[in-house]
Amino acid sequence: MQDEYRTVARQGVHETEVNRSRFLCALAPAATEQEAQDFVARIRKEHTDATHNCFAYVIGADAAIQKASDDGEPGGTAGVPMLQMLLRRDMRYVVAVVTRYYGGVKLGAGGLIRAYGGSVGEALDTLGTITRRRFRLATVTVDHQRAGKLQNDLRATGREVRDVRYGEAVTIEIGLPDADVDAFRGWLADATAGTAGLELGGEAYGDA
Repeated sequence: MQDEYRTVARQGVHETEVNRSRFLCALAPAATEQEAQDFVARIRKEHTDATHNCFAYVIGADAAIQKASDDGEPGGTAGVPMLQMLLRRDMRYVVAVVTRYYGGVKLGAGGLIRAYGGSVGEALDTLGTITRRRFRLATVTVDHQRAGKLQNDLRATGREVRDVRYGEAVTIEIGLPDADVDAFRGWLADATAGTAGLELGGEAYGDA
């Protein structure tokens, strides 16, 4: 698994104009390929009168799924430069659709490549990106007496408390970078006089 990846901060649209052609880049986070395809279909439906609706998406922290479409533009002048821009910026779990309304001036292959790639780059700059970092899910079990103080101590030391459940004991779910697991085990033993249990779970990604 990748240690971290970047994705778009929010869904949105950024418009640019090149030689009277309008380029509208719609960007969105997409957790799955199906989500990406649904977003493409929605944008195409919104802009049925457009000259082209080209798209590119990258799914997976390791960029396992990559797709691009020129949607009628000359081969390699639209979808590929869009995809290359996403990959150059280390973007993952993201879909981009660039809608073009032709303005009467031909841009040529080089002009199209710059316009489509540039449209995605500008949209990323405008909407912003976030970094998501890999961490290990861990469950701390502690008695009710110590639970409140432990939660405060966890937050005070910058550790993310993801969930708290109250039963016979209190179960606190946290996220830890892999490299911190051993140090955290020692810290937890000190903080609870050795009374807390620690169970490591799977891996996930969270905001860095």
